[in-house]
Amino acid sequence: MNKRVPIHRAVALLGAAILLVAVAAFAQTPSLISLETQKRIINAPGVPVLGATSSDVVVVEYFDFNCPFCRKLAPSFRSLLKSDPKVAVVYKDWPIFGGVSVYAARCALAAQWQGQYGKAHEALIAAPRLSQNEQVDGALQRAGIDISRIHRDLHQHSAEIESLLTRNSNEARELGMRGTPGILVGRQTVSNVVDLADLQAAVSNARASLTK
Repeated sequence: MNKRVPIHRAVALLGAAILLVAVAAFAQTPSLISLETQKRIINAPGVPVLGATSSDVVVVEYFDFNCPFCRKLAPSFRSLLKSDPKVAVVYKDWPIFGGVSVYAARCALAAQWQGQYGKAHEALIAAPRLSQNEQVDGALQRAGIDISRIHRDLHQHSAEIESLLTRNSNEARELGMRGTPGILVGRQTVSNVVDLADLQAAVSNARASLTK
């Protein structure tokens, strides 16, 4: 006879699983990618590139809206963009924490047909942990995004959205990333990035490598 797992225990187990997947990102081995691979990753990324239009360093983050470390790092990315006029950031949705994460990523990507991807990203990364699709809709609505149009665009542009999510996942795995956040600074994958100082140090190292 099957025993039902109490709801509070199921929630605790889910939270532990999320934490383990996120921690794995910090254990990944840093590596230097080829120039060709970098160009393929940052050219036509499918989402708006934030920050400098003529950047010398591009930072790419593979993230999940339900990743606790991604959420904790989000203010540092905002501060980096404000403090460094020569850096650009590309957020690549990589939803690996289940169905609600996938729904949130699809909605954020659909928001770009309203010209609202950046606003959708900030609304969802700053929201409480997303455990239901309705929470995603509510966070987007509070940010002033037309949720009815989101749902229409999810349907009308589903092939493009799924193609982009597949591309992001393939890239992350090709880079050897085992969890989120997965971070690429210039041509270097980096780990153990927990705050603005770590991001700035990684950017400085990337700039130094340009002169070698």
